[in-house]
Amino acid sequence: HVQLVESGGGSVQVGGSLRLSCEVSGYSYRGYCMGWFRQASGKEREGVASIDTGRGSTYYADSVKGRFTISLDNAKVAVYLQLNSLKPEDTAMYYCALRRSLYCSARRPMRAADFDDWGQGTQVTVS
Repeated sequence: HVQLVESGGGSVQVGGSLRLSCEVSGYSYRGYCMGWFRQASGKEREGVASIDTGRGSTYYADSVKGRFTISLDNAKVAVYLQLNSLKPEDTAMYYCALRRSLYCSARRPMRAADFDDWGQGTQVTVS
């Protein structure tokens, strides 16, 4: 049974930083793609960033490019999202997701349907 657990959310001032973590249990394969999505109140879920073990390639939505950084922990199945220069429009529930594949989908924008497992979310509030 695959489980994803996010942590690291919180309230921060404009211009501040946060580091989100997502640890995966129950998944023992070396190949996978991890993504971060967010959903603000009253809005659709938006793909923020992704990374895979196949090519080590990363993707960022235009809205976060240059401010957010996604990374993997090679010692375990875990993904991190460093959020810098935060803006009020970054306020949302952030979800991590696992795609059970060596590569992330090339479809843009990121699609929730391309991921197999989800965490419960961690709230980020910027004011």
